[in-house]
Amino acid sequence: MAKRDYYEILGIAKNASDDEIKKAYRKLAIKYHPDKNPDDKQAEEKFKEAAEAYEVLSNPEKRQRYDQFGHAGVGGAAGGGFGGGGMNMDDIFSQFGDIFGGAFGGSFGGGSRGGRRVSRGTNLRVKVKLSLQDIANGVEKKIKVNKHVACKTCHGSGAKNGQYETCRTCNGSGVITRVQQTILGAMQTQTTCGTCHGEGRIVKDKCNTCHGDGIVREEEVISINIPAGVSEGMQLSMSGKGNAAPRGGINGDLLIVIEEEEHPHLKREGNHVIYQLHISFPDAALGTTVEVPTIDAKAKIKIEPGTQSGKVLRLKGKGLPDVNSYGRGDQLIEVSIFTPTHLTSDEKKTLEQFKASKNFEPNPNKKEKGFFDRMKEYFD
Repeated sequence: MAKRDYYEILGIAKNASDDEIKKAYRKLAIKYHPDKNPDDKQAEEKFKEAAEAYEVLSNPEKRQRYDQFGHAGVGGAAGGGFGGGGMNMDDIFSQFGDIFGGAFGGSFGGGSRGGRRVSRGTNLRVKVKLSLQDIANGVEKKIKVNKHVACKTCHGSGAKNGQYETCRTCNGSGVITRVQQTILGAMQTQTTCGTCHGEGRIVKDKCNTCHGDGIVREEEVISINIPAGVSEGMQLSMSGKGNAAPRGGINGDLLIVIEEEEHPHLKREGNHVIYQLHISFPDAALGTTVEVPTIDAKAKIKIEPGTQSGKVLRLKGKGLPDVNSYGRGDQLIEVSIFTPTHLTSDEKKTLEQFKASKNFEPNPNKKEKGFFDRMKEYFD
């Protein structure tokens, strides 16, 4: 099922300001909040959908990639957990709780979450090299990543027996509240509890494997489904595939940066690919059939008699697909006529005879277009 446009989900224009995006999300999230719609699966899905849209559009970098490449730019077209689609309720409550202020009793996630801060693992960034064939068809890549994962001994809790105790410093709130009397009256400030680091609880007996952190470093093999049509420097993301967070927090994301491998014969120009074809003067004058490389195989093309150097031929649909499924580019073939540098005496005599013929005189009144002018006709 195709994903809906994020701007459409929030009901905003594409040039909406950050404040407009935040207000639109807050309105939808309050409307579909689980506390207002208990046991309503449809409302829960709309709640998650709005959070996914806000998660992308509220981040300037992600919003720019989305505006340029659509869902594929933030991984939404790739499947396999890319983008915001991998968010669960804990992700949402952890990341966006501050948006709601006093709504739902001052706690976005409900009473069970209290005021505790949920830790989040750091993001990881990897580079993936792709050939033109990979880019043309889409590809699944398996990569090894050395990262923090949840400790298997304590299941990420950090506790030997999975037991915690309430932090006595903050009484489980995760924050320290101080009231000071000033000339302007009582001033209240809140800071993160230094004993439990905002978690509101502390490990009773630390796990011997992870020493209470709940995470250990391991090598993990991750499968990445990369959509067709990506380009150099494009960044995809896989939600929850970054470093695990201490003691059962929210995992970070895995950011995948695309690198293109240079093709031995073809050069990419947007969704088009360009091939430089060299032919001999007799073939250009008399016409011939030649074989040229394409992204996937080879193709035969016909060279018409009298073909001029610099002529651009086109193989329709033999380029690269658009990452947003807006069609496919072409393969453009620029013809270059090869001039020999070493001639025999007989060859020189033959060419002298050709030189005397008016058919071999160039037309000074005919102005030939330059290569980039000819390319521009195709790109425009």
